Amino acid sequence: MGSELHPSGAKILSGEPQNLRAARQRRPAWLNRNVAGMSVTSFFSDAGHEMVTAVLPGFLGVIGVPAGVLGWIEGGSDAAASFVKLGAGWYSDRIGSRKAMVTAGYFLTGTALALFAAAVSWPLILLGRLIAWIGRGIRAPLRDAMLSDSVSPDARGKAFGLHRAGDTLGAVIGPLIGVGCLSLLPASSASGPFRIIFLFSLVPGLASVAAFAGLVRENKSRGQKGLRFWGALSNLPYPYRRFLTGVGVFGLGDFSHTLLILAATQLLAPERGPVAAAQWAAGLYVIRNLFYAGASFPIGFLADRISKTKLLAAGYLLGACTAMATSALFVFHASRSGALAAVFAAAGFYIAMEDALEGAIPADLVPSGLRGVGYGVMGTVNGVGDLAASALVGTLWTAVSPAAAFGAAALLMLLGAALVLRNHA
Repeated sequence: MGSELHPSGAKILSGEPQNLRAARQRRPAWLNRNVAGMSVTSFFSDAGHEMVTAVLPGFLGVIGVPAGVLGWIEGGSDAAASFVKLGAGWYSDRIGSRKAMVTAGYFLTGTALALFAAAVSWPLILLGRLIAWIGRGIRAPLRDAMLSDSVSPDARGKAFGLHRAGDTLGAVIGPLIGVGCLSLLPASSASGPFRIIFLFSLVPGLASVAAFAGLVRENKSRGQKGLRFWGALSNLPYPYRRFLTGVGVFGLGDFSHTLLILAATQLLAPERGPVAAAQWAAGLYVIRNLFYAGASFPIGFLADRISKTKLLAAGYLLGACTAMATSALFVFHASRSGALAAVFAAAGFYIAMEDALEGAIPADLVPSGLRGVGYGVMGTVNGVGDLAASALVGTLWTAVSPAAAFGAAALLMLLGAALVLRNHA
């Protein structure tokens, strides 16, 4: 049976039924096997770790871990992941191969959080989170480089938007499962349902490994055996390094949204009790993820038509408003579900803008031979910012007040938005 070549690059069997051939030809060229495969992979991966993220603050409250420790756990694991991102990105450019490393990263992320099931205090939580986030550090820049290489430059916004939408649909399903388990599982002890959820996260976690290994194809390059680490960093274009300044400053205030869940839990607990407050907070996190999922593709679509940098600055500004609104909730001791839902919705919208655009912009500024390094540096800048932001918010929360913590974060995010907008000019 013969074959012909579709303009998108896909082979079409000459004996293929006309309706299937017509469906292939109607499909957008950018919506290829890799884009779809990476979106499915991220759906399963996020379903697993967001299931854990949504209930973790409630579990820490049950076992008596204070809020400040959560900030350091979040920030420390993000920082560890950031340095792994830089090394993994450089090494993948050097050897010309990424898929095996990405698959291994998904395996670490998909299995390590199950360690929480055995935790009686914070050290095992820290260990599991470190291992999982090191896995994220290995896979994230390499996967983004593979995704950017899978589509034409004028479709990167849509590809990253669809990927983030798939990623976030998993982040909607995961917390829903977590909330359902907290409601339905028998509680022989206060921590029992939480521990079952942590073990169950292995199912979607391992599914993500199988999806990436089976669905995504890699076009290996010859690599650059002589590519030196510091030489690769110094060869990154100046406009990209300038852009990273604004990203870094914004990141200093861009706290982990696990702290936003903790904020809702503390605001709701006096009226509803600790377990019900954890359920409500996880439900609010689902709202955040619904807005994240719903906004990701439209933002990516829009980014292919207007300035990505200006759109990112607008997202950063919305992030600053979200942090300031959270501060105001603590100032006025507000626990109304409508106000909390609005804050979580805004958080989802700005994260959709941040993730889709920070994924798409580096490919416009960095040549393909340095793209692994470029995405690695972006990941490192964000990781250091995550460490600083989560540690700042966690420390100020404990030492001063939650209102002061989120207010300081808002000011840094606002400055980052101004720098990104200035760099565009």
